[in-house]
Amino acid sequence: MTINELKQRNIIIYECISGSNAYGLATPESDVDIKGVFILPEEDFYGLNYVDQVSNETNDIVYYELRRFVELLSKSNPNILELLYSPEDTIQIKHPLMDLLRSQNFLSKQCKDSFGGYAMTQVRKAKGLNKKILNPVEKKRKGVLDFCYVSHEQGSIPILEYLDMHGMLQEKCGLAKIPHMHEIYGLYYDDPTFQGVVRNDNANDVALSSIPKEKELITVMSFNKSGYSKHCKEYKEYWDWVEKRNDNRYANTLTHGKNYDAKNMMHTIRLLKMCEEIGLEGKLNVRRSDRDYLLKVKAGEFDYDELLEEAEKKVGQIEEAYENSVLSLLPDIIKLNETLVEIRRRYYQNS
Repeated sequence: MTINELKQRNIIIYECISGSNAYGLATPESDVDIKGVFILPEEDFYGLNYVDQVSNETNDIVYYELRRFVELLSKSNPNILELLYSPEDTIQIKHPLMDLLRSQNFLSKQCKDSFGGYAMTQVRKAKGLNKKILNPVEKKRKGVLDFCYVSHEQGSIPILEYLDMHGMLQEKCGLAKIPHMHEIYGLYYDDPTFQGVVRNDNANDVALSSIPKEKELITVMSFNKSGYSKHCKEYKEYWDWVEKRNDNRYANTLTHGKNYDAKNMMHTIRLLKMCEEIGLEGKLNVRRSDRDYLLKVKAGEFDYDELLEEAEKKVGQIEEAYENSVLSLLPDIIKLNETLVEIRRRYYQNS
């Protein structure tokens, strides 16, 4: 099912402009995000054509089937709660039956984990971006030979340096595993049966050869296999990130010179503040009164460590707020279920 089909079949019962426009944080560069709720016709709901979510390719337009919407609401999903309690001026479509949900308060102490946990996930993302910016990975991936070392004098040197020093070719080398010594090999040289240290440039491990008894051991070599595996993982993560990153957002990150995703950190602080307000006030303030401060965060006016300290401080305040909160431990699942059934029953009766 597509978004056009939802509109053509006239089954959207709730639609809001979400994201920065709902928060009151929109700037001329901000995208317009749309979220909403639809109800499948009876034959699709009871039959094999149940669809729980419909979105566009960029995921900035998302509609949830009513059952999926209520299911996420029961888990205090931040995006769903923000959608339910969207400011009136962001609502573009609202079936009267949606007031059965909007008129109730489904906030609970569960929000501490859903809002706070999501915010700290964003902090970890910001730390990961900070690491990628400060420690870029070279375009050429290192190979197995870059993680092989041989004993030399009182220490070790890279095998490539050793081979060059002695005018030797890696293709003419033979390796034999030394028993009871982890990733340690005996290195031999110049036999037509030898496989080389690696069989080719794309190898992911060293090559072992059958060593003739008369061959003399040249030296001992170690292969830092765990180091090689870590490099491969980081290399893939970094270049996948480069391929998928939002170049405009990345350019802004570099422009403000603080080496963190400022938009990411703005939403992190926003989530933590909303989480605290839920615990203290028992309500969700989607439209932000702290717009000026949050936009300063987005503009990169604060140091990265300063914002991390602010986030950690806010986590402590959230713990205290929820300890003293009069909110229920969990949303009223019975009431949620009753409302879900009532909305669907009345909708089908009137269709």
